[in-house]
Amino acid sequence: MSLAIEVARRGLYSTSPNPRVGCILVGDTEIIGTGFHVRAGDGHAEVNAIQDSRRNSRQTAGATAYVTLEPCSHTGKTPPCCEALVAAGVSRVVVAMVDPNPLVAGNGIRKLREAGISVEVGVLEEEALSLNPGFIKRMTTGLPSVCAKLAMSLDGRTAMASGESQWITGSHARSDVQRLRAQSCAIISGVDTVITDNASLTVRKDQLGLDEELSALAVEQQPLRVILDSNLRLAPTAKILSQAGQTVVIAAQENAEAQQRLNDAGAEVVYLPNDSGRIDLHRVLELLGKRQCNEVLLEAGATLAGAMTQANLIDRFVIYMAPTFLGSLARPLLTLPLDKMAQQRQLHIESISQVGDDWRIDASPQIVAGDL
Repeated sequence: MSLAIEVARRGLYSTSPNPRVGCILVGDTEIIGTGFHVRAGDGHAEVNAIQDSRRNSRQTAGATAYVTLEPCSHTGKTPPCCEALVAAGVSRVVVAMVDPNPLVAGNGIRKLREAGISVEVGVLEEEALSLNPGFIKRMTTGLPSVCAKLAMSLDGRTAMASGESQWITGSHARSDVQRLRAQSCAIISGVDTVITDNASLTVRKDQLGLDEELSALAVEQQPLRVILDSNLRLAPTAKILSQAGQTVVIAAQENAEAQQRLNDAGAEVVYLPNDSGRIDLHRVLELLGKRQCNEVLLEAGATLAGAMTQANLIDRFVIYMAPTFLGSLARPLLTLPLDKMAQQRQLHIESISQVGDDWRIDASPQIVAGDL
């Protein structure tokens, strides 16, 4: 199963909106086939592993299949994988986790058992869960998983008072961010950040630091770019609108003329106001969930990052810390007005790793009952 999980990671940058899945077929004493799900519409991991075994002229009858996610039992863009396993004559299937998709959710396991196949469930389940946090959350709540990417100096600053921020971190960290983007179905940013940085928010092949196959897969489908722009200030000539992929501009105040200019430049405009006349952040995530976005990357300034944090809409933080000081006049990491120690937002540090000359901190928020 460890190998199946490793193989599944080959689809880390390309399977959206489907989950990342790996499959290993084992004969009497050796591996006879491997497969992973590459992209939506293509064969699933189990089918690819069966085809791999046949290319190797190996018999699948009586084999054991190790699968990171319950084999699907419904017909979507491809036929059911549980039927493919039955037709291949496998005698045993080991499943890491049950599929949270209501269309499957135990039905695949049931059909395999009804066909006389021995099924074991729950092997390396935690590792399998970590492959698809966004897919699992979307299937269970309707919302995508949100990762906030932040970069700061040692004194917790993200930009100079003027807004200048390029570059705090080094090239290795920026390459790491490219891989975060490639894993994401959508990237959310605020209009001020886009204007100040003249941002593209694209995945760039030459900066990924991956092998040729994975790099090609990663840039094949650019993440949806989502710009929060309450009053439609984004210029139709902005660089972000001339990039490959789609851009959605979300506003709170209707402006027919500005909307038409952005539409003509290729952007889609959506109005999602809250009762206060500002953009409703929860509705933004609901929209992305309905558009089958699994993982969403937040790349924004202190104001939007702080608002998302205050609204408990961030599932994970990836913070890059550079070995430099920007000084007391520079902008803070988050705009998060807190008056008392009791209001502090605590994080669970999952890992700290060196990335070039910088440090990457992976953390998740510790949400207490009073925050919900």
